[in-house]
Amino acid sequence: MDTNSPDPLDDLDDATAAAAFSRLVRHLRHRHDAQNIDLMGLAGFCRNCLADWIREAGYDGDKAAARELIHGMPQEEWKAKRQSPATEEQLARMEASVAKNARE
Repeated sequence: MDTNSPDPLDDLDDATAAAAFSRLVRHLRHRHDAQNIDLMGLAGFCRNCLADWIREAGYDGDKAAARELIHGMPQEEWKAKRQSPATEEQLARMEASVAKNARE
């Protein structure tokens, strides 16, 4: 472990981090009952955020390819099969949660 690192997470080896990330994505593919709007409302991120993050980390694919990778199918297909319309309550919860994402 690098004792100069401000966050021990920075010392996690890439293979372990990648394995955990893959497990998270597969878990979210399985748990399609966990709607993106609900993930946003609880944690301030969703499957689409994961797709954006892999692009920011160097994934060569475009936005559609990154979302297909995370969703396990094209996003439009995923939306048609898995996504329910958001309620006003879900949207309000998401807005409040995303506001917490701003870093000080």
